[in-house]
Amino acid sequence: MAEYHPETQAIRQQMGRTDYREHSEPLFLTSSFTFPTAEIMADTFAGGTEDLIYSRYSNPNTDELIGKVCSLEKADDGFATASGMAAVFASMAAFLHSGDHILASRALFGSTHQLLTQLFPRWGITHTYVDPLDIDNWEKAIQPNTKMLVVESPSNPGLALVDLEKAGQIARRHGLIFNIDNCFATPYIQQPITYGADLVVHSATKWMDGQGRVLGGLVVGKRDLIEQLRFFCRHTGPAMSPFNAWVISKSLETLAVRLERHCSNALTVAQFLEGHPSVARCLYPFLPSHPQYVLAQKQMRWGGGIVTFELTGGVEQGMAFLNALQLCSRSSNLGDTRTIVTHPASTTHARLSEAERLAVGITPGLVRVSVGLEHYTDIVADLQQALDQVQ
Repeated sequence: MAEYHPETQAIRQQMGRTDYREHSEPLFLTSSFTFPTAEIMADTFAGGTEDLIYSRYSNPNTDELIGKVCSLEKADDGFATASGMAAVFASMAAFLHSGDHILASRALFGSTHQLLTQLFPRWGITHTYVDPLDIDNWEKAIQPNTKMLVVESPSNPGLALVDLEKAGQIARRHGLIFNIDNCFATPYIQQPITYGADLVVHSATKWMDGQGRVLGGLVVGKRDLIEQLRFFCRHTGPAMSPFNAWVISKSLETLAVRLERHCSNALTVAQFLEGHPSVARCLYPFLPSHPQYVLAQKQMRWGGGIVTFELTGGVEQGMAFLNALQLCSRSSNLGDTRTIVTHPASTTHARLSEAERLAVGITPGLVRVSVGLEHYTDIVADLQQALDQVQ
């Protein structure tokens, strides 16, 4: 495809039309595919020709989605999984062996933390956490058996940023696989591969679908690494369904315009919260008060759709605030058209110890807002009346 702008690629990059000359791509709800002859079938299974075999391996709908995301992320290849966490797990498990070590940013999603602390140790895979804000000291934690660098940026929910350029340099110097979760930013806001990332992971459930309908995940990156990951996924089975791939592929056509509104609304919400007397602190990457504002301006196109803030009254006030909401939804999801409010300490990160939560900035009164597409004045009014009730 010609070098169009990303917004155009997301709309115009699609599978070849069938004999029906459809304008919008069709659904291929089939588990398997046929062959014209036994010889061609045998040759395909022997690896002599590339062809569709089984939807756990590939499908026209998943192939189209992967192609779009690779174009947006400037990646060579990718694989689509049934959920975001399936993508996170595959992006690590496909490459790690017993005795390997992971260098990881401490600011990670709760389930990713559980992988590193509870599941991978069963197989002799260890990790060391490093402070995302102290990247100059990361190399001190690298061991002879360190194989992978794992980060999120911005992080969930504390919105800590990793200096992607420095992280890429560290990974190259030590021969590490640089693996980044880019879910919060999406490729419209930042493209980690341009900074040296080898693998980019997405929970397509979030902003990519953007309407709270389906689950999905993606891993895109360097061709040789994706070839290994594809082998792992083909034989462990976390493939995305063709229907979900079709839904998310169609959603990508509106991702740019949705994100512009999400980010505009989020900045307005952050500015409102920052000035409220019940709010001890508000974090948003494009607020000048964010400790990494300069870095955000360098590597992010917009500030994203997530705002976090800390209520002065801790857990009790946080719960009361959520209960007082009338418009915004109480849910653990994010990236929806609807504004969603979450209390991470009691939900998404509840399985972490208090010390672990505090280490990544999750205080008892921290509230995460996934800012939706409603009119910004309505979102602010609902937050205002809820804060007034608990002040």
